[in-house]
Amino acid sequence: MSRPADSLPPSLLLALLLVSGVVLGRSTDRNQPLDVQSNSNDCSIADDGPCTFTGNVHLVQGTLDIHAARADVQRGGGDIRRVVLTGAPVVLTQQLDNGSTLNAQASKVDYDMTTDTVVFTGSAVIDQPGRGNIAGARIAYNMKTGQVQSGGEGQGQVKMRFLPKNAQPAAAKPKGNG
Repeated sequence: MSRPADSLPPSLLLALLLVSGVVLGRSTDRNQPLDVQSNSNDCSIADDGPCTFTGNVHLVQGTLDIHAARADVQRGGGDIRRVVLTGAPVVLTQQLDNGSTLNAQASKVDYDMTTDTVVFTGSAVIDQPGRGNIAGARIAYNMKTGQVQSGGEGQGQVKMRFLPKNAQPAAAKPKGNG
């Protein structure tokens, strides 16, 4: 059954709101309305029914902005269990409480609410300008413990860059004469 996103069941909208908790972004974003656009959706009104958004999926909630090709929402026992975003790539940006911006992208973002774990896979990159970044085939973040685990694929490696807290922008190089 396809219908406009603004007529979705409240439990489904709650699931999409929870996607915003994937990254510890601006805490006030969770209290903002969530706007969802897609080319189509197929949602069950049953408490345990799945919901799928496909084609140019765009989610906006406060400063959180996500673009994906597809969003799959799985429910069980009337609760949202998992949200899986896929794309080429999934692109996520969000302003953090300290005013900085977080940018992330991956082929797949899998948020398992039963374990409070979000896993970015497929050329995953998470960047916080001015603070540092991490890139790898897989980046897993446990929201309960704050633990981040990442890994390369095959012979690939995880790459991380930590910037000093007091880093100053590099001074402009003087231009040469002639």
